[in-house]
Amino acid sequence: MTGNADGGFGNLVWVRDKDGKEYACSADALKGNIKAKEELTEEEKKNCTDVSTFIGTERW
Repeated sequence: MTGNADGGFGNLVWVRDKDGKEYACSADALKGNIKAKEELTEEEKKNCTDVSTFIGTERW
């Protein structure tokens, strides 16, 4: 196993929307210092996944 994080959690940016819902977005796809989902372009939103779809509703 190498130290390369390509494709892993190291390449994700965690973004929240105004309601506090979390999204995992590809860091490579985001442009600039994004903090809220509402700041994303439509193209950037395509590279984000609603965290609750693969983790569930419980905080981890």
